[in-house]
Amino acid sequence: MNLLVLFLLPIWFLSISLSSAILHTASPISVSQYSANAQAESPGMQVVRIVHHQNLNKRILVALIVCSSFLGGTFLFLSYVWFCRHKNLWSSSSKSQGIMEVAKGEALSSVNAKLNYSKMADKNSSVAIFDFQLLESATNNFCKSNIMGETGSRIVYRARFDEHFEVAVKKADSDADREFENEVSWLSKIRHQNIIKLLGYCIHGESRFLVYELMENGSLETQLHGPNIRSSLSWYLRLRIAVDVARALEYLHEHCNPPVVHRDLKSSNVLLDSNFNAKLSDFGLAISSGVQHKNMKMSGTLGYVAPEYISHGKLTDKSDVYAFGVVLLELLTGRKPMENMSSNQYQSLVSWAMPQLTDRTKLPSILDPFIRNTMDLKHLYQVAAVAVLCVQPEPSYRPLITDVLHSLIPLVPVELGGSLRATEPVRSENLN
Repeated sequence: MNLLVLFLLPIWFLSISLSSAILHTASPISVSQYSANAQAESPGMQVVRIVHHQNLNKRILVALIVCSSFLGGTFLFLSYVWFCRHKNLWSSSSKSQGIMEVAKGEALSSVNAKLNYSKMADKNSSVAIFDFQLLESATNNFCKSNIMGETGSRIVYRARFDEHFEVAVKKADSDADREFENEVSWLSKIRHQNIIKLLGYCIHGESRFLVYELMENGSLETQLHGPNIRSSLSWYLRLRIAVDVARALEYLHEHCNPPVVHRDLKSSNVLLDSNFNAKLSDFGLAISSGVQHKNMKMSGTLGYVAPEYISHGKLTDKSDVYAFGVVLLELLTGRKPMENMSSNQYQSLVSWAMPQLTDRTKLPSILDPFIRNTMDLKHLYQVAAVAVLCVQPEPSYRPLITDVLHSLIPLVPVELGGSLRATEPVRSENLN
């Protein structure tokens, strides 16, 4: 507004000068002046000229109207320019702050000022860019006490922004930029109830950070093989976890266009929320099914990788089905996918379990002690049969994940999600 006043002051002075000039040209000449002039021109004859004040008043009025109109128009024009300028500044400021959607639709007013939106390949999707100082503060300078999990060089921290908003921050591998970009690309487009929600990311120097919704119960691997081993995972909870993972894979294989192969399904990438609902995470190795990928290096985790991928580099959606079968065996037995037999010898869970899975007399003995004798044996036989089909060496013998899902859902109580109807509508999604 001060700038507007500075613009108007010169115009106001100009208007006053203009009025003075007009009034000066319209000022009356006195009678005595006219008389003196008349005597000089015609001696002996006195001429008196009368100035008509009515004409003078009209001239003054016209001058005032012109000046007022000029000044008023200029004021309105500059006011409009000032208003438009500040409206644009306010609009751009609002967009830069953004409003990030988070789990359960909570508005994060204390965080919005630090977030900007970055549009990804899909025009309808966006992820937030987090300020590094914000993450540093929320994790208490990445304190060890805030570490939720650690896999190799990947560390997951709990970050607390305020009493209503906590997230998980994963520090990605410093030499895995391609995986980092791949995960941001996929998760910015994929939306499903059983796939982890990516809230944003941060790039700080050589460091890369991914910000996810918080999954309070950590990973399935931690629950099964960690220090607080599996005591809270009942038989029905394990079945529901299997159904949740199968739903996520069905969405990737059947409802995405093109279909997506996860490539790294394992228990450490199955995350559990406060109610033990499972969500699939870590899409750094995910690829489009049926698309030729040049120079694609062989990746995966020993114990979960399908035989045809190891021997021939062949990768299809059936590779994910094999890894799902291994996770199902973990849920049944409580054992790791690779067991250390000696200093340099390992035995895979599949090779150990297969002979006993098909023998009903031996099957109960290989179950995790925490769930043994807690289920209907008919249900146990059915789950074991599904696991055996999933880990078949020949991919053509493995079922589609849709068939797996339809086999497991009836075994789960309805109140725990044992229904063919998902809690969120499944829709086909074009990821191109």
